[in-house]
Amino acid sequence: MSKQGEIDYLKNIGVAGAEHAANKPFSDSECGTYLVQIGTVMSLLPPPPAKLLDLGCGTGWTSRFLARRGYEVTGVDISADMIACAERKREEEGVGNLRFLVRDFESLEFRDEYDCALFFSALHHTEDEEAALRGAYLALKRGGTCLVYEPGKGHAAAPASRDAVERYGVTERDMPPSLVVAAGRRAGFGIHHVYPHPEFMLETIFGEPGYPPLRKLFKYEHLRDPIRVVRLLGRLRKKRDSGIVILIK
Repeated sequence: MSKQGEIDYLKNIGVAGAEHAANKPFSDSECGTYLVQIGTVMSLLPPPPAKLLDLGCGTGWTSRFLARRGYEVTGVDISADMIACAERKREEEGVGNLRFLVRDFESLEFRDEYDCALFFSALHHTEDEEAALRGAYLALKRGGTCLVYEPGKGHAAAPASRDAVERYGVTERDMPPSLVVAAGRRAGFGIHHVYPHPEFMLETIFGEPGYPPLRKLFKYEHLRDPIRVVRLLGRLRKKRDSGIVILIK
């Protein structure tokens, strides 16, 4: 799909949609999951104070959370509307160690400036993941970390994704760890690690509609070590479908 769909997305979703986007994660029914996700991101990134590049930041909620944590954050997005909204929210919340720029993350100009880079549910909107990851690679200092938190297999075929493509002309792609790692290697990254998504771990432990939570199974004597079971299931899941990818320059 054309990048124009990404550029115009905020105006195309209407006033109510834009208000929802501006106030994430608290405006979203999945707020609890978003908070778990950003907490996981913070636990995997190098600690603050560090210079962080938030790529495809949208209305900037991840950037504001990370700045409040103590990172020196630059949030970039291809949409001027998104960045204008992000700036308004930054001013409302009085976050000082944060700036926003209108940029296409497939053609960044940064060189050896940042300690860490983040793609949080943004890389699957790209037309060229290798170009995006190469931009992150060049922006990082030697030894810098790029964290990629993306939906895995099945995302593009999901009803919500197909609807977004049809209605707004945005790009929605599967972005499993195997694809990210391969593109990251071609972009120059030499080391990678893959971790399971925390929302999968939550589903495993607490259950979801139609499936028994794993905690019920812990009552059986042959499952004496629930932590081991959870780790095993997480490893199986991350290798197959989805996960968080860490790339090291």
